[in-house]
Amino acid sequence: MSGKPKLHYFNGRGRMESIRWLLAAAGVEFEECFLETKDDLTKLQKDGSLLFQQVPMVEIDGMKMVQSRAISNYIATKYNLYGKDLKERALIDMYVEAVIDLNELLMTHTFQPADKKEQHFATIVDKATNRYFPVFEKVGGKEVTMDKTFLLATGFSRADVQLLETLLMAEECKPDILVKFPLLQSFKARISNIPTIKKFLQPGSQRKPPLQEKDVPKLMKIFH
Repeated sequence: MSGKPKLHYFNGRGRMESIRWLLAAAGVEFEECFLETKDDLTKLQKDGSLLFQQVPMVEIDGMKMVQSRAISNYIATKYNLYGKDLKERALIDMYVEAVIDLNELLMTHTFQPADKKEQHFATIVDKATNRYFPVFEKVGGKEVTMDKTFLLATGFSRADVQLLETLLMAEECKPDILVKFPLLQSFKARISNIPTIKKFLQPGSQRKPPLQEKDVPKLMKIFH
């Protein structure tokens, strides 16, 4: 196992998408091996590639890494996206964990039963606009530098990457969801223009489109 990281997952977002974002933001090229059938997953399980019998799995630096947070932590550390010291890392972790909470809600919306979708959507909007976005709006407005570009004054981190990912997902769910958050709108524009991220946002990149309801049956056949 050498060369480019190799990502094992289905051809969609899910828990691998944030890993794709981090690698892309770091300017790291990666390969993907898509699970198309239940047999593809079973093969990885039987040959010992999956420590806990589940994906995502990333082959990197001679390891077959599983558990999405562990993978993301490793990539962020390896490519200097994890702050300058222990206190910054703790702050990044707090930001990222909050982003993951919202991201989980957004990811699971497609899987909600028809009679639960409206309430689930309302929960997404409520938590985004009343719990999470107000905090990041305040963080983005701190006068810690003359030009507040990133969430941490000391520079670009995984928190910036993963917040941008989730802001864009939230806008896919509700296009005007950032209307009351001008600093987050500015943040989104700035981070989207970082060259490596701008490239990842272009058509034809390895960024995955939103999951559609028509895709759910295929996923169920792979994982259940």
